[in-house]
Amino acid sequence: MKRWLRIALTLVFTGLAVGYLVWKIDLHTTIDILVDADPWWFALAVSIMIGTALPMALRWQWLMRAQSMDDNFPWLTRAYFVAYTAGQVLPTSIGGDAMRVYETARRHPGRTGDITAIILLERGLGGAGTVLLGAIGFVLALGTYDVGAYLWLEGLFVLGTLVLLFLFFARAARPLLARTQPLLRRIRVDRPMRAFYDGVHHFRGHVRLLVGVFVFTTLIQAVRVLSIWAAGKAVGIELGPRIYYVMGPLFFLVLLVPFTLNGFAVREAFFVSFLGSVGIPSDQAFAAGFLFFLVTTTLALPGAVILLWEGIRGGSRPRLEHG
Repeated sequence: MKRWLRIALTLVFTGLAVGYLVWKIDLHTTIDILVDADPWWFALAVSIMIGTALPMALRWQWLMRAQSMDDNFPWLTRAYFVAYTAGQVLPTSIGGDAMRVYETARRHPGRTGDITAIILLERGLGGAGTVLLGAIGFVLALGTYDVGAYLWLEGLFVLGTLVLLFLFFARAARPLLARTQPLLRRIRVDRPMRAFYDGVHHFRGHVRLLVGVFVFTTLIQAVRVLSIWAAGKAVGIELGPRIYYVMGPLFFLVLLVPFTLNGFAVREAFFVSFLGSVGIPSDQAFAAGFLFFLVTTTLALPGAVILLWEGIRGGSRPRLEHG
């Protein structure tokens, strides 16, 4: 995508979100709510987010081993935290993924295509696990919560995920994908897309691994949803975890949208809109969204400390593969 178009879309998304928030909230009331926030609930939200980075690094290690790239768990954990830090200044989580590709490719020269495929597959499995939680949330919400269009949006994500799984893993999809090759060649992305497809398609021979990683990822995402609940509790929102399993999956998918300034305003607008649909005042909902922003910012601190320490020591050296 051309840079000017991405910038324009980012400004449009952010501008609309800011306008919505200005319309919905009272700044003084929101500040009062944030000042009175419970630090222990906030600490719980931070602990959940930081703690779940460890099993995510383990998941990444399993997928790399399936492509004959063995790397140690401490370094992969370090790379995850550094990616979170990069995601604070680069476009959403996609910027963090790009950082992981760059650093891992230095350690495994000549495997950039495979590494990119693994990281995007990992992201895709995370999205699929999130969508599964969304489907569960859909069932939980029926007849209980009046969140209208959000339920059908989750239904569309479920359908879209099934279509993507078919395209990437079903042999019958190959003739359909072949028809897109002239277009991809015209816009000069046919080679990287082919390398990505081959890298992902390689995992057709690892069905047990994919199923295991998918279940593992879904459990991780289920725990991470509780960090949103804890952020809400910190500002006095007395809702049980159940509603957050309707909200959380959609929210995690919103964070993947690349046309935001690290989710600025879009994240808070989502909180105000969704929680408002279940009767939470806009100021309180905005406070929860802003507090969750602080949670994700705190998540970037370990990576910042790692980069500072490596800078003092002269940087980390890539490990070259042998054999």
